[in-house]
Amino acid sequence: MESPVTERPESDQRSSVKRSERGDEADSNSDGGMPSPSPRTPLGRESPEHDLPRHGPVAAKRRSPAASQITGRRGVAGGRYMPPALRRQLMAEATDRSDADDTRQRESWDQLKKRINGPVNKANTDNLQDIIVELFGANLVRGRGLFCRSLMRAQAQSTSFTAVYAALVAVINTKLPIIGELLVTRLVLQFRRAFRRDDKNQCLSSVMFLAHLSNQRVAHEVLAFQIVSLLLETPTDDSVEVAVAFAREVGAFLGTIAPRVLSYVFDAFRSILHDAEIDKRTQYMIEVLFQHRRDGFKDNPIIPEGLDLVEEDEQIVHEVAMDDDDLDAQDELNVFKLDPEFEENEEKYAAIRRGILGEGESDDDSGSESGTETGTEGDSESGEESGSDEAEPVEPAQPVKQQIHDLTETEMINLRRTIYLAIMSSLSFEEAAHKLLKIEMRPGEEQELCTMVIECCSQERTYKNFYGLIGERLCKLNRMWAGGFAQAFASCYENIHRYETSHLRNIAHFFAHLLAANALRWSELRVVVLTEETTTSSSRIFLKILLQDLAENLGLQALNQKLKSDDAQISEALRGMFPRDDAKSIRFAINYYTSIGLGAITEEMREWLKAAPTPAAGSDSDSDGSDSGSGSVGSSSGSDSRSSYSSYSSSDSRSDSRSDSGSDSEPDSGARPRVSL
Repeated sequence: MESPVTERPESDQRSSVKRSERGDEADSNSDGGMPSPSPRTPLGRESPEHDLPRHGPVAAKRRSPAASQITGRRGVAGGRYMPPALRRQLMAEATDRSDADDTRQRESWDQLKKRINGPVNKANTDNLQDIIVELFGANLVRGRGLFCRSLMRAQAQSTSFTAVYAALVAVINTKLPIIGELLVTRLVLQFRRAFRRDDKNQCLSSVMFLAHLSNQRVAHEVLAFQIVSLLLETPTDDSVEVAVAFAREVGAFLGTIAPRVLSYVFDAFRSILHDAEIDKRTQYMIEVLFQHRRDGFKDNPIIPEGLDLVEEDEQIVHEVAMDDDDLDAQDELNVFKLDPEFEENEEKYAAIRRGILGEGESDDDSGSESGTETGTEGDSESGEESGSDEAEPVEPAQPVKQQIHDLTETEMINLRRTIYLAIMSSLSFEEAAHKLLKIEMRPGEEQELCTMVIECCSQERTYKNFYGLIGERLCKLNRMWAGGFAQAFASCYENIHRYETSHLRNIAHFFAHLLAANALRWSELRVVVLTEETTTSSSRIFLKILLQDLAENLGLQALNQKLKSDDAQISEALRGMFPRDDAKSIRFAINYYTSIGLGAITEEMREWLKAAPTPAAGSDSDSDGSDSGSGSVGSSSGSDSRSSYSSYSSSDSRSDSRSDSGSDSEPDSGARPRVSL
């Protein structure tokens, strides 16, 4: 008799199956098959006992864990962060050439992704030109799928930058049209998919991007008409809202290119407003759209200011239709794929990049010439081609420096910020001068430092001697800074009428300190011409504070000696301050210096005026008729009200009354009397 067969539990059957499978795996391993997955330690590293046989001596040399890591399918670091030094070591230990090529291409792909995502996320109106140059440095032909995906994601997250991204695509489209066509195709497919799924936000972001691409002449205007027709074919609240947003962005463009199409679109909106059953909010949006049209879409221009970067003859328009069934998004471009002709394709793009950026053969690596223009990416690929043992990772290609004129003055603003922070963070003028001299400046930017010191001084509520000591220290360290402050003095005096009274007071004190300390040449006063026609109330206040401060620091006698120096250069430069050619100008200067308490410096002009020949009666009455109302010197209102200086006295005393109260209203006891006009 046969023994009865007892059924084992299902759990026992599963365990026996597992044991049999493990036995089969052990047999396959002993027969030379593929090894089983290696056990992992808690830190994620391979167990060293895995490569050793269970019994017997070591049959073969172990393969290093580094080599097994580097040839993994997830790249050099196996998906983990790895320091650059360790990465280079692992690359050097790679023995299999095919594995090394695979790893290098994967590493290049990861770096390409970073070099595309970074600039796209940083793009704005101010730095768009720099971003374009940086993007052309990357292989956009290989990474065009990554570039389009990054642009679409960035635009969906921040729709306010849609115009910036469209301008970026418009520039790249002129050099690489396949990128513009791929982006338009993907946006059309994304809009169709979102429209079928009733995804309002996705539809809105897609049509906004397509509208700005139409404005930049990357997408054809027929596509814009097809989008509006599809949205208004069966109107709902959401579809009408998306259509209104799209028409607002593209309305000015359609009104210029195809006014009949725009009229048809607004006729459709008008019929929806009167006939369709839509929400009050949607009706109000349509009415606002009509108001925008009556205003000429002034709030939504075709291309915003600063983003018109492409000439009309360089534009390439892609005719992608909404109902085209042959559109291909080419999603395979978004993932890594091993390229058997990687080196050749990189060299081809290097040649394209040189043609786009205007790079010459001298900008390439020294060992890249071999009879034809092969070129390199400017990174470590040339070293890898020359020697296979040196397996350096692919470094990002550095864009060649071009002569770019920064019209946004971003670098100048950063330099001014650095100078300001260096001054404000200093405890003493020596520390401030030391910090300012340590700032790295390009040739021609030294003048900006002098200007910033003066501007910081002018912004103070009252004058601080701290700034004068900084200027004195810089001028005495290097005469280059003295020339810069001299140029700044001429510029400030020329535009002194633009400063407020408190600002020009601080500036006058600053330059008075430099002149008193002989840090600035006295011949720089040549820009001052003291006549009624060439001065304003601001310039007279500035000169008054300057001379009074010099008299206070040097003394009146020393100041007079400086101004009456025997140096021919100084005397020639001060001819404007002490006129000698016209009696009217001399009287004006004598009255001015007398009113500010510096009559002692007018001795020579008074003597010259006494020795000057008396003009004829007719000419005297013609030239000084308005000034000769009274011949008395001491008459209070008669001569002063008619004098050429009377207007200055009244205006300057009012504008300068806050700090110099009383200095203009009554002259000093030792002041000379005014000259009768």
